[in-house]
Amino acid sequence: MSEADSIVECVPNFSEGMDARKVESIVSAMRVDGVHLLDWSMDADHNRSVVTVAGPPSAVVESAIRGAGKAAELIDLTVQKGVHPRIGAADVIPFVPISGIKLHQCALLARQAGMEIWRRFGVPVYFYEAAAARPDRANLEDVRKGQFEGLRDAVRKEASRRPDLGGPGLHPTAGASAVGARKFLIAYNVYLNTADVAIARAIAREIRASGGGFKGVKALGVLAHGRAQLTMNITDFEVTPVSQVYARVAALAARHKTTVAEGELIGLVPQAACEQESDWMRQLVGFKAEAKILERRLESPLPWPKR
Repeated sequence: MSEADSIVECVPNFSEGMDARKVESIVSAMRVDGVHLLDWSMDADHNRSVVTVAGPPSAVVESAIRGAGKAAELIDLTVQKGVHPRIGAADVIPFVPISGIKLHQCALLARQAGMEIWRRFGVPVYFYEAAAARPDRANLEDVRKGQFEGLRDAVRKEASRRPDLGGPGLHPTAGASAVGARKFLIAYNVYLNTADVAIARAIAREIRASGGGFKGVKALGVLAHGRAQLTMNITDFEVTPVSQVYARVAALAARHKTTVAEGELIGLVPQAACEQESDWMRQLVGFKAEAKILERRLESPLPWPKR
């Protein structure tokens, strides 16, 4: 297939979830001919925003680069606080194959984007997952170890922590960006009927892959909106369906004498991952198929914010 027949998705995460004007400016900067805006959301507790765009590969790469540049201009990590771990103003920039393109080709797109982010804006770059330049950087958690503050200190002392591009030091206010390629990821949060974050953290330890739980599941327990929240990334829903994760979370919550209050999706979900009439989908707050299912949104994208 030609580039015109290929669709790639990019889901950059920016370390700003409180100032709507800043986020709108970043989203507006990402407007490139041929690129569709599919979703964007802000979370004040996480102090993070997630944007989803899709279109032809070269146009999507340019869109991501522009978003990273605007984020570096507007976000100062030395004063930014939130419950979500981060290393950069444009914290993570993953490219995802949708149609007519393979994962290894998305890895090449990530490399191109990373080169331009460093060249244009002086923001160092780490490559992760399928785009990783080193095996110890395949996992995003390893790249983000210590967050901005810890990484800023580590790169001065440990050559092994230095960026793949640029550096050796981080950008003084914008940090570094992790740019990668991956399969479709479902970002799924579950709120518990308790404010005891220790319960959410205990459940997260049991269900995440790194703790011997489900394959392809990453999970953290945090306090969000006054409630204990499990914030999860399900990186292979074909191997581990969301319904399986939800059932285990509900069972573990009961063991801790609490229940699941509700769930939410951050960004989009593919049609193939939707399990109609399942408990996890019934628990979703404000779920509208036309807005949250990838295939539906591709047919009817959002208007871009005005510059």
